[in-house]
Amino acid sequence: MNDSNTAPDVIDTAAGLGADHPLYLARRFRKTVVEHTQASHDALLFDEVAGLSTADRLRVAVRCCEAANAQRLAEHYRALLSHVGHTSEPGTAALAAMLQWAELLIREPRRGDRAALQSLRDAGMADEAIVALAQLVAFLSYQTRVVAGLRALAQAHDPVNQASAAPGPAAPPAHTEPIRINGFTNETLQWRSWLAPVRVDTATALQLEVLDESHAQARTSDYYLTLVHQPRMLRHRSAAYNAIMYAPGGAPRAERELGAMVVSVTNGCVYCTSVHAQRYAQLARRTDTVEQVFTDPSTAGSTDRERAVAQFSLAITLRPEQLGPTDMVPLRALGMSTENIIDLLHATAIFGWANRLMHNLGEPVPT
Repeated sequence: MNDSNTAPDVIDTAAGLGADHPLYLARRFRKTVVEHTQASHDALLFDEVAGLSTADRLRVAVRCCEAANAQRLAEHYRALLSHVGHTSEPGTAALAAMLQWAELLIREPRRGDRAALQSLRDAGMADEAIVALAQLVAFLSYQTRVVAGLRALAQAHDPVNQASAAPGPAAPPAHTEPIRINGFTNETLQWRSWLAPVRVDTATALQLEVLDESHAQARTSDYYLTLVHQPRMLRHRSAAYNAIMYAPGGAPRAERELGAMVVSVTNGCVYCTSVHAQRYAQLARRTDTVEQVFTDPSTAGSTDRERAVAQFSLAITLRPEQLGPTDMVPLRALGMSTENIIDLLHATAIFGWANRLMHNLGEPVPT
């Protein structure tokens, strides 16, 4: 095994969390998330991918972290590039296109359209390599935000025995008609890949195994059939995602879904928005906040707690490099525990990952 695969947890190191730090222990409330986040890092960088060298992946990682102003993580990837002896290895012919595409997705994911993806094919990249690159860039958007959130949380005052927020107003009845505002909807959509999905009848045993682990309908989903070009990368991403969004305890499921919806609207991902608007409405049993998020996420929320969740979700999406202890004050004032805040941080950060796959590798289509 490569020495880098046995390195300390990258997020702990970049966030400055030693084994005796309270947040180190709080992160392990979701041990599955911690383990599969680190495993994603290792697979995305060091698994063999035809046409995509480890050196080029590390160069992309450095560029993404610099674009996100995540200097500690940029230093980590520079050190890896030097440590594994690839600093002087020349980049491939596709490197310039990869760097341009990666920086676009980090800075302006809304602009990552089909033409942008085609630039990678025009540079000679096969679909299997494009999937690996997309997973890496999307993962880095998640990793940089988790580190930023943990650093801000570590700097914040941690009040003890804070009272929970008072209940909000009675919920208005949920709308039975579809909601369509600003190009977003809560209607059920399908997703069509701009790459060639793996065919189930020619998939390997590992690909089929990972599909079944990932989602009950993965074998019929263009999304999963596209990502399973790189099954180990998908395995770790799915395990982290499912633990973040569905695991019991911690932050209420509706708040995780609200965060996902706010991030998806902000990043312009119509498909992700539709899915998580539906899930939020099912859990909250109301749709008023869905309409508010579609209209303007910056003013969304029918209660103080919803507004705090929406504001935090916007901050982690739009300005992670500026996140600080003051961003934690509204959450703490409403009684959120450290574990609940970390749950919300994970849910919002992983939609930086999800949106950069859904919005940048394909498109929503009506059912």
